[in-house]
Amino acid sequence: MTHSFDKDYWDQIWDGDRAAAMAASPPNPHLVREVADLTPATALDAGCGAGAEAIWLATGGWQVTAADIAPAALARAAERAAASGVADRVRWVRADLATWQPDARYELVTTHYAHPAMPQLDFYDRIASWVAPTGTLLIVGHLHHEAHAASAGHRHGETEPPASASVTAADITARLDPRVWEVVTARESHRTVPGHGGQEASIHDVVVRASRRS
Repeated sequence: MTHSFDKDYWDQIWDGDRAAAMAASPPNPHLVREVADLTPATALDAGCGAGAEAIWLATGGWQVTAADIAPAALARAAERAAASGVADRVRWVRADLATWQPDARYELVTTHYAHPAMPQLDFYDRIASWVAPTGTLLIVGHLHHEAHAASAGHRHGETEPPASASVTAADITARLDPRVWEVVTARESHRTVPGHGGQEASIHDVVVRASRRS
């Protein structure tokens, strides 16, 4: 499969044989850790997939807008939110994040491994502009590393994502103007999760959290 990251690409991912497993995934552990000290307010989950992170935020008292390009992912997410009792705290938006503009800014803007059809760092620039003054930007992405091509563990059921979808912490923080942002977290991590067929998979993550100055 080519990595176009357009609507057709994501429709194939969410209509594939691993979609059910992806839809049942727990919230990203980096989100759980980084958001624990924040006061719930408004949040945007950019590239929400099947909604694990959006639902976790809503359960914690956040009012969430969750956007994704894939209708199948959003349908699964809405069902999961209803089953979790937080349907009234999440607004699901079908959106191409390369072109969509929200109608408000948010106290928290977060993304977890999202890849729109645009350069990865340009995408992070876009979502950073949606953070309200004194709000928080949390990026969890695929880490570009030397062993990239040989390791396994893509969230979307493939091997590793291409280099164009992978960055380093330094790549991201270099785009955050220190006059505008205070970087709270800039970390690169490696963790092991259950993989396809019962085998373990290695996940290589980059995590950047920044607070917008008033």
